[in-house]
Amino acid sequence: MVINKKKVFVLGLDSMPPELLFDRWLDQLPNIKRLISNGIHGDMKSTIPAITCPAWVSMMTSANPGRLGLYGFRNRTSYDYEGLSFANSNIIQVDTVWDILSKMGKKVVVIGVPMTYPPKPVNGCMVTCFMTPDTKCDYTYPLGLKHEVESISNGYILDVGEFRSDNKEPILKTIYNMTEKRFRLTRHFIRSKEWDFFMVVEMGPDRIHHAFWKFFDQGHPKHIPGSKYQDAILNYYKYLDEEIGETLKLLSDDTLILVVSDHGAKKMVGGICINEWLIQNGYLKLVQYPAESTPFNKLIVDWENTMVWGEGGYYGRIFMNVKDREPRGVIAPQHYEHFRNELIRKLEDLRDENGRNINTKAFKPEDIYTECNGIPPDLIVYYGDLFWRSIGSVGNRTIWASENDTGPDDANHSQYGIFIMRNGRSQYGVRREGVTLYDIAPTILNYMDIQVPVDMEGCVLQ
Repeated sequence: MVINKKKVFVLGLDSMPPELLFDRWLDQLPNIKRLISNGIHGDMKSTIPAITCPAWVSMMTSANPGRLGLYGFRNRTSYDYEGLSFANSNIIQVDTVWDILSKMGKKVVVIGVPMTYPPKPVNGCMVTCFMTPDTKCDYTYPLGLKHEVESISNGYILDVGEFRSDNKEPILKTIYNMTEKRFRLTRHFIRSKEWDFFMVVEMGPDRIHHAFWKFFDQGHPKHIPGSKYQDAILNYYKYLDEEIGETLKLLSDDTLILVVSDHGAKKMVGGICINEWLIQNGYLKLVQYPAESTPFNKLIVDWENTMVWGEGGYYGRIFMNVKDREPRGVIAPQHYEHFRNELIRKLEDLRDENGRNINTKAFKPEDIYTECNGIPPDLIVYYGDLFWRSIGSVGNRTIWASENDTGPDDANHSQYGIFIMRNGRSQYGVRREGVTLYDIAPTILNYMDIQVPVDMEGCVLQ
């Protein structure tokens, strides 16, 4: 009897954009180039919002954010004004690929996949993600695995603490340290653990884009020509390529290899101070306007005279103060839809300081998701096609910002990430169109001869 030992190896590169990896720098990345020449690759459409959380969970469940009830890192848990709660693995009610495989008796290894903290039992082992508070926490399954992780990596690094800072040298150093330790651990586990499915996500690309994008991009409003950091991102990509090459040497030719990102990246042109805009348009009223820039949750809001408030982030979220829904709601339920359409019209007409329309898109959750579990925002907003971010703080007396209110930030997210798929040596450098991140989970299960659940939203990539 021949036992089916098909293996799948998934490497996640958070925030990796096709424009840099495939179009600009591929010739300088020999290992990735070789992988592409032996497989299929292309741009991969992300979730709305195109952000780490929910994108990785949607990729590994083939379920949209509305079904997951996961609209960002932070979500409303009730209709009050207490702000948003941080998401973690406890709120995911849909099986991931590794849950399904574990139940089928397959052995899995999961390292660094966002939204895995706190760790859950799997048939194999798990090391949680950058959302883990710190390495003092229990961040492995099984619990005792932590000693092995710490000893192999010589002090594991979950994330880059302060990547939004003008002090660039320690950021760069930590990114390299973190990546080196993650790949060292990955290769150790490839060799020492029994596995059918192996997935690791590296956060380094995301962190380096946010911290160093302006140094290479001549079109960035804050571009600094001739900086010593002008090749920081390219050099890191080259380093990543070496680590990937060393890792691929350990995999057999019949292992299905997937290299994927949750979204892309692009220059950040500026920020829209959404609550300033709401104040100026008469939708939001404060008891007292602050003397300096103040986060929204520190403001005293006159809720009886407030119709709308907003949240900051790489994309915007708009919440409406609806009568009989929020405690001090003012918008009559029968006027909700009319009012929301008015907001969309005004938001999509947002201008820059020179009066040019910046191409903003506002989405109704029920239009983009098959269902809306939990409490969705009333609107999800891409300011300036994601070249602009949402700034939630108030106190600048202007709706335009040139800087992120949580620290210096050069890049925003973009809607398309990357995928590379190599299955043996059959295909030759084919660039595929129309792939979405929902296609990854069914593709993995199908390859492993496991029936794809009927509620998975993606297609099997052939």
